[in-house]
Amino acid sequence: MTSPAPAAEIRLAALGDSLTAGYGLPADDAFPAKLQAALAARGYHVVIDNFGVSGDTTIGGLSRLKGVMKTAPDGVILELGANDMLRGQDPEAAKTNLDTIMARLTKAGIPVLLCGMRSAKNYGADYAAAFDAIYPALAKKYDAVLYPFFLDGVTGHYGLTLPDGLHPTAKGVDVIVGRILPDVETFLKHVTAAPAAKAAQAAATR
Repeated sequence: MTSPAPAAEIRLAALGDSLTAGYGLPADDAFPAKLQAALAARGYHVVIDNFGVSGDTTIGGLSRLKGVMKTAPDGVILELGANDMLRGQDPEAAKTNLDTIMARLTKAGIPVLLCGMRSAKNYGADYAAAFDAIYPALAKKYDAVLYPFFLDGVTGHYGLTLPDGLHPTAKGVDVIVGRILPDVETFLKHVTAAPAAKAAQAAATR
């Protein structure tokens, strides 16, 4: 009796800023590495390439998108916007940049898991409302899986952030991974379905 063939490896790209890069942490404690390990523990054959750059804004991520796409990922975890917000930049500009990133990935048949961010309250209610609305609007537009707030359960919790109060500690990353994991598993279903959908679309246009 032959053993079943192992599941094909899925390759994801994590495109983000310092929260993805793992600012202040060893490489093995960065979000992509810990998420990959958590998925492996659940039996998934997933490799996550870390395309996080500390200090990056949405326009920076957009400028790096071509290089990310050259690696031919099966899916992209998109985590950008925090630095736009911290610099008080126009939410509409951030939305336009993220929209362009998602449009290009969608056109290429690459599913996106969009990680949301929330505005600091010191920018005022109007700014917060405009910024916070970016992520659900884009997720709806592109039918993308949305994780509403990347730092959920970490921000404001002692011991889960570095002394700057912004970046997660290794324990903080564990919290992020634990909370986002169900949405990542949902996302992986989109990723594995994408090639079949793309093939069916191609066949229909012949």
